[in-house]
Amino acid sequence: MEIVFTVLILLLAVAVSGVVARLVPFKIPLPLFQIGLGAVLALPLFGLRISFDPELFLLLFIPPLLFTDGWRMPKREFFRLAQPILALALGLVLFTVVGVGYFIHWMIPAIALPSAFALAAVLSPTDAVAVSSIIGKRRLPSTMQHVLEGEALMNDASGLVAFKFAIIAVLSGTFSLLDAGISFTLIAIGGIAVGLIVAWGFGLIRRKIIEWSGDEPGIQVVLLLLIPFSAYIFAEHFGLSGILSAVAAGMLMPYIDTAGAESAATRMQSQSMLTMLEFVFNGMSFILLGLQLPGIVSLAHLDAQVAGNVPVWHLFAYIVAITAALITLRFVWVWFNLRLRRFSNAVRGQRARQRYFDVRLISITSLAGVRGAITLAGVMSIPLLMPNGHAFPARDLLIFLATGVIVCSLLAGSLLLPWLLRGLKLDADNERRRTEETMARLRVSEAAVRSIEDMQEHLGAGMDQEDLALLTEVSGRVLATYRMRMDAESGTEETHRTANRFKHFERELRLEAIRAERREVHHLRAEQQINDETFIALINQIDLAETWLMGSLNAAH
Repeated sequence: MEIVFTVLILLLAVAVSGVVARLVPFKIPLPLFQIGLGAVLALPLFGLRISFDPELFLLLFIPPLLFTDGWRMPKREFFRLAQPILALALGLVLFTVVGVGYFIHWMIPAIALPSAFALAAVLSPTDAVAVSSIIGKRRLPSTMQHVLEGEALMNDASGLVAFKFAIIAVLSGTFSLLDAGISFTLIAIGGIAVGLIVAWGFGLIRRKIIEWSGDEPGIQVVLLLLIPFSAYIFAEHFGLSGILSAVAAGMLMPYIDTAGAESAATRMQSQSMLTMLEFVFNGMSFILLGLQLPGIVSLAHLDAQVAGNVPVWHLFAYIVAITAALITLRFVWVWFNLRLRRFSNAVRGQRARQRYFDVRLISITSLAGVRGAITLAGVMSIPLLMPNGHAFPARDLLIFLATGVIVCSLLAGSLLLPWLLRGLKLDADNERRRTEETMARLRVSEAAVRSIEDMQEHLGAGMDQEDLALLTEVSGRVLATYRMRMDAESGTEETHRTANRFKHFERELRLEAIRAERREVHHLRAEQQINDETFIALINQIDLAETWLMGSLNAAH
């Protein structure tokens, strides 16, 4: 029963953190608030204790989070920005492992060089979700946001694979760069292949189930929930990258859904389930980190002895120094790559647009590389013992430093990113997005008008005059709505203004009608004039209509 109560407490803590973080008068990034809440729950007053199993954490938390990120990552932008994404996800990881690894070994000689490389490797994965929690959505230029999301997807795998090889070097005392490079390539390609196969196979199974038993949303959502875990487990079973497998499965799923026969209800429930999982698992990750903090900090005196009998405050200075080194190397890498791309464009005769905020944007990119759940899970997976039975050298110190860097990077991002983003103009990015959305809405409305006209002609063939008049009246009403939407996206300024006012009045009246419907349904159930089954059916129908209208309202703004 203890594990059940623990899970329930964690779920309650995640829900409470989401509410309280919005109610406090001063803005606190949700990840930091959740870390603090976890630390409070670990105090003797509450005494919540959780035995942290990194392998279980990786299996339960990481696959669905990466699967969701892969699903939502814009695929066009991912492939269009493949060069800068891979430069950060592969090149920067290697640059960080070498640079920060040597820096840690120089600063703390008690940490052997292979162990320093392992710590640098596990610190290389970034957390784009934490960045969004800190600064909010659509605060970054869209290109930068897509690059950061793509980097976070890919560097989880590259960082953990590099960490794995560094740990093997510590345990065995040997390391081959050639063997590591070949193994990394095979592990990465194999993991991606497994993820694609699993997603494609589940797509076939789902379509067959729809053919045999109809589109039951509950069945489809459960199958969807199994995909990230299956992709991760299969890949790990064959010694491949389970992380990249979960990412690849998530990136393929939107195309499989498009090819399937899912109903709107299934798609809505699937999206709701993924949103819930992302919120819960991210929240639990940071609360678990907070729960570990008191125990890790309590070992600071022992860690100070391991580090060479230094004062305890030196450990916290080490954390700040490592965080600063990570940010500095990231700044240097991004600056160098930007200059290299401009030089390459100049050689090809392509003139790059001058950006007056290069240093500012590079600084934002550097501070946006905050660390999160992957770093925590990785560093906690360091083995307790060496093959000869001796304790792993400086294991507790490595965990202390990694945990401190996670918190310090979050603090640095929370304090400096909002300041750097102040006054940053996103007009070009926002205008490009609005133009694309306007074009799509216009094309969708035009397709609907053509289809309605064709269907009216088809249905009207052979009808008598009375039915034909009725059909003409109905189609005229439907067409009027679509043509007004088309006017709102195109036409003269006066037509555009009138159409938008029409849309506004229509939405407000429809929303008020929906609210009245909901009140009446609740009244009918309270008066025992309808049973719960009828109540749920009507409420679901009303909620679906309101969801569509609110989505239309948000898109218009």
